[in-house]
Amino acid sequence: MAKGIWVFAEVKDKNIRKVTFELLSQGRKMAEKLGEELVAVLLGSEVEGLTGRLAEYADKVFWADDPALAQYTTDAYASVLANLLKEHQPSIFLCGATVIGKDLSPRLAARLETGLATDCTALSIGDNGALVAKRPVYAGKAFIELGFSEARPQMAQIRPNVLEMVPPDGSKKGSIAKVDAKIDAGSLRTTVLEVVKSAAAKVDLTEAEIIVSGGRGMKSSENFKVLEDLAEVIKATVGASRAAVDSGWREHGDQVGQTGKVVTPNLYIACGISGAIQHLAGMGSSKVIVAINKDPDAPIFQKADYGIVEDLFKVVPVLSEEFKKLLSES
Repeated sequence: MAKGIWVFAEVKDKNIRKVTFELLSQGRKMAEKLGEELVAVLLGSEVEGLTGRLAEYADKVFWADDPALAQYTTDAYASVLANLLKEHQPSIFLCGATVIGKDLSPRLAARLETGLATDCTALSIGDNGALVAKRPVYAGKAFIELGFSEARPQMAQIRPNVLEMVPPDGSKKGSIAKVDAKIDAGSLRTTVLEVVKSAAAKVDLTEAEIIVSGGRGMKSSENFKVLEDLAEVIKATVGASRAAVDSGWREHGDQVGQTGKVVTPNLYIACGISGAIQHLAGMGSSKVIVAINKDPDAPIFQKADYGIVEDLFKVVPVLSEEFKKLLSES
């Protein structure tokens, strides 16, 4: 009988991503309700130093170490995880709805011949003991709840920042077990030759707690400097609408929306963004939305919690100065 809740521990720049701990926090609640153990599974090369942190949250940590796992590739990671999941047969397997999670989970689901709920915003255990996943549909206009058939494991990928990260119980420590990766090098069809990073180190949009985004109203790439200044003051990440990206003012990695990144920050400040449905689909789950636009009829105001009808080039510099004063006093 399938038993156990498993969470894929995603690593970026030699650190465990925040969404992993969000999933482990939610997984703990579900594990207690079901009376099952919570397991974190970690893949990589020279990652043993990360296992202790995971053991603070999970009852058990499985980790595989192999040079072929140093950089993520679909073939290598899917092969190792599929073998582990077939061997231990957990009832639930969770991962983040990140670039890696969105690539990995469908391949796993196909290999395991089970279902997958994608881009979820909430998880719970139903009265029948099965996983219930909530996800947006129709570009975020509605939400549906998904149940699962008898196939196991029940699989879901969850958006970063939508689940509460709860501090671990310091009195408990999970066990740590190394597993054989069993990678057949000849079966790997892809190899990562080089990872090219942008010069500016910043928090990824999908994990940012505060985002300041600019749209067509920014008028030029140079004008994004006012948003960068505000972002520096309030420790935010700068995003952009598709219109700004298509105009060449920002890189595609900064794009928020249906064809960009889906974000769920605590605070989203939209500057000069009209609020097309494609953009709203990417940031509509933000906890608080502030819109700055000189057009009072801009659709973004229908979604915003707070709206300022004014020229953003007048408002944003004032916001920067006021935040500086407030933060200096705190």
